[in-house]
Amino acid sequence: MIRIVPKPTDAPDDNSTGAVMHELEQAGALFAILDLGAVDPLDSGLEGELIWVCGMRQDGHQFEILDALSLNNRVINTPRSIAACACKVMTSALLVRHGVRTPQTTFSASREQARRFIEAHGAVVYKPLYGFDGNGVRLVGSIDDLGEGPWYLQEYVPNDRDFRVFVLDGEAVGAISRVSDSLTHNIHQGGVGKPIEIDAEMRAVAEAAAQAVGIEYCGVDLLIDGQGEYTVLEVNGTPNWHCMTAPIPKLLAAYLIEQERGMRA
Repeated sequence: MIRIVPKPTDAPDDNSTGAVMHELEQAGALFAILDLGAVDPLDSGLEGELIWVCGMRQDGHQFEILDALSLNNRVINTPRSIAACACKVMTSALLVRHGVRTPQTTFSASREQARRFIEAHGAVVYKPLYGFDGNGVRLVGSIDDLGEGPWYLQEYVPNDRDFRVFVLDGEAVGAISRVSDSLTHNIHQGGVGKPIEIDAEMRAVAEAAAQAVGIEYCGVDLLIDGQGEYTVLEVNGTPNWHCMTAPIPKLLAAYLIEQERGMRA
């Protein structure tokens, strides 16, 4: 049995959970929805099961439940890898540790350190530490543009588009470019996505980013920097796959079925 935690942002015209459930049903797999709001992880009755987290609320309650359930069950993606992706500081730290190209970044509560970073780069991008869908991301040119710290600040890489690469089980399987007139090209912020071929460098960087974070599937967001090379902005642990022509729901369903069978072998 595959237990499914639905994505809380699913909508009738954008239902990631439903798309994968349809493929599981077509393959004859047994599955059921797992309502984290109704689960006591200390007395759940769940043991030796595969739990697929299509999405989760960014609150301590759901994370703690999944973390506890992961002691006796296989959770995909793991709570720790989802948390690493949700926290931009940890994502950046893992990318740097593993030598994956990423814009220069600082995280500090020191106004002096933030001021030096801004002055060194001329303009930087401020991002909420646990933000999503491009909300709250803005260009900063002065320390006076910041409110209370701490601040996660990233080198501004001039661009007219970004790229989302979907990585599954260590392999890049689909990609899109996203274009908009705004700072972020996120589709939820008005970006327009178009499927593209995955070139060799894009594949290498995206797969290295997924490995650095230690995650089974993810969406890796890239830009092309001033040296003409791909650089990783962030890694998404509960990604959407808007506009990709690759059959992501079918690939995900097949992976879940394979992993669940492997647990019972």
